[in-house]
Amino acid sequence: MSKAYVFPGQGSQSVGMGKALYENFASARAVFDEVDDALGEKLSTLMFEGPEAELTLTANAQPALMAVSLAVIRVLEDETGLDLARDARYVAGHSLGEYSALAAAGSLTLRDTARLLRRRGAAMQNAVPVGVGAMAALLGLDYETGLAVTRQAQEESGHGAVCAVANDNGGGQVVASGTKASVDRAMEIAKSKGAKRSMLLSVSAPFHCPLMEPAARVMAEALAETIILPPRVPLVANVSAAPVTDPEMIRSLLVTQVTGTVRWRESILFMAEQGVDLFIECGSGKVLTGLLKRIAPKVHGQSIGQLADFEALRVTLRKAS
Repeated sequence: MSKAYVFPGQGSQSVGMGKALYENFASARAVFDEVDDALGEKLSTLMFEGPEAELTLTANAQPALMAVSLAVIRVLEDETGLDLARDARYVAGHSLGEYSALAAAGSLTLRDTARLLRRRGAAMQNAVPVGVGAMAALLGLDYETGLAVTRQAQEESGHGAVCAVANDNGGGQVVASGTKASVDRAMEIAKSKGAKRSMLLSVSAPFHCPLMEPAARVMAEALAETIILPPRVPLVANVSAAPVTDPEMIRSLLVTQVTGTVRWRESILFMAEQGVDLFIECGSGKVLTGLLKRIAPKVHGQSIGQLADFEALRVTLRKAS
């Protein structure tokens, strides 16, 4: 099977994530310990014990989710004989998951990735005052319709309004992001365009829209100070939905990603068209595997985050061999 490794983004966090990996595998413990050391605090304790409200804070959730994803990669390589550099055709990650993908592919060190995501999370949280922005899932709309909806909402909301497509998640799931009034208006317009449902998301800031420009500037500075190596396998980037291996291009795309649309549907379709037929989701939750079923139902997705998942993957690989 031709494989791609994919890495989840914010929203996949839950209290207790990664704890069983920590307790059962030395390679996973090493990841969590190194992230704790890089940040100068016991993020792992927050992950394993909560409280949930603190774990959900963007500055905590982003490095925490990355830590679980990298622990999964280390255990996969130690316990199943898989080797990302040898076995993967591509890596890709949803929003912050792009950093996890780059760390897994050897483009970023684990320590640098933890620090970058702590800085990214704080910068995104601080870019817009609480209550000014919002995000909403527009369900039952394709990307082009969602784009038209957000443009109309921005135009109708007047001077200073911002409304943009933050995520094209596929399967009729488009996420709008921007100023609160314009996102509210987008939800109304979406209903008139045939959306099955629109719902505000429980997020602390309006991610992946022009309101995040202050955070993009912070990340430009942070990434300028960071060593980025060519990844061992190509990264399919969020904002281009195309493979990239050049470190300077990766640096630029990571800055653009803060304000740009996460083109997840196109990214998955690209990889499937290149022959990928097994997508291994590494980390907490099963969000990306669920999206995969709606985007490319003919390919196989397998989420790896719990102990039993490793044996399930072995079974899949044996059947394919």
